[in-house]
Amino acid sequence: MAETKKAEGLIYKGHPLRRVGNFIYYGTMAEKYIIMMQVLETKAEKDLNLATKVSVQLQLTDPELKSRNRIVKRSEKDSLYAAMDIGAIWLERALKEK
Repeated sequence: MAETKKAEGLIYKGHPLRRVGNFIYYGTMAEKYIIMMQVLETKAEKDLNLATKVSVQLQLTDPELKSRNRIVKRSEKDSLYAAMDIGAIWLERALKEK
């Protein structure tokens, strides 16, 4: 019997990545924390748009809290790589504190 595997999408360091417009969500809502990144500025480089300013937030996933009260940490980075790097560190540390 052949097994069918559901497409999981993009995974980075064991956590899912989802993009909705200029927002990138890292982590899963089933956990206590998630990273939300917002691309604030871009620069055209040949045929690509590169992020030059990215807002990074570590947020609680509790739906009972108002959106401004969910924010645990925030920062702005000058590239998507730097934002992903700090976001991955924050998420791993926050999830280990359970």
